[in-house]
Amino acid sequence: MSKLIKKTLKQKLAVLVPDWDGRVLDAPASGEVLAGPCAVVVFAEEVPKSAWAGYRRIIKISPYARPEDGGAEQVEAWSAHLIEGLHQVRLVDEAGEAFTCIYLGSSDSDRVDAGSGMLTRSLRFGVYVPEDSGTAVTEIGDAWLAALQDWTQQELGSNWSVYGDVWPGGYEMPSVLWRLAGCSTSVAGTSALEVRQQWIGHVLTDHSVLTRQTVTWLARQLAVQSRLAVTETGGEEHEGNTRYVTVDEVTADLQTDAYLNGQIRLTLQQRIRRPGTNVPLIREIHHSKGME
Repeated sequence: MSKLIKKTLKQKLAVLVPDWDGRVLDAPASGEVLAGPCAVVVFAEEVPKSAWAGYRRIIKISPYARPEDGGAEQVEAWSAHLIEGLHQVRLVDEAGEAFTCIYLGSSDSDRVDAGSGMLTRSLRFGVYVPEDSGTAVTEIGDAWLAALQDWTQQELGSNWSVYGDVWPGGYEMPSVLWRLAGCSTSVAGTSALEVRQQWIGHVLTDHSVLTRQTVTWLARQLAVQSRLAVTETGGEEHEGNTRYVTVDEVTADLQTDAYLNGQIRLTLQQRIRRPGTNVPLIREIHHSKGME
């Protein structure tokens, strides 16, 4: 998998910066001297897997510029171009597997390569590779999740893909992922419980303006949406019944990582009847007409 990711990245970098003339290289061997403007791609540390984002790995991309070609100014220009061309960009390798690149910052200051005399800078990107769970969890389903997905699909149209719980291995863009972040219950009177669920929405597109517009649109529409229809599927006595959950506490953060953290925070709530308590039946009643 790592070989396919690196190969795909090298091909992408060669297209992004034609000045390198295809010179996108692995880390040079000891004593090897780099020639001409180029870039070096190396894998760094692995990051713990995410339940919804999958396998994560850090990769460093280092552009090299000759002093006569502009040196620091050229490195700065290439770095900006790489960030724009890779940050939150979905790539597909030759095996058809998708992964996303997230810019994480520069790992060190500009420096001069001792062997070639070229100036360079290391840019850190997170590579996120979703992994299919291989289980049929989606067949069980969640009625509240299904309601969110159906509503989102109706709002955005058929050109969008709407996912639940995890990013699938062959995810498409533009897309929205809804996942459950937490839940709680509280007593609401003697015969009812209030169930609250916190959801996170990830809006992923290949254009920052479209992403921002979609996030704000969904947050606004959810804020004015008083409730969502939920079709219950638990048990024969409830099969096909339609109930409603109330939409509450909608917020959006346009600065967060769309793929990993998600931009929309949402609370759904519903009151349900508390199950009855078994009590002993009254076997006999003694009654007297007179009172003293």
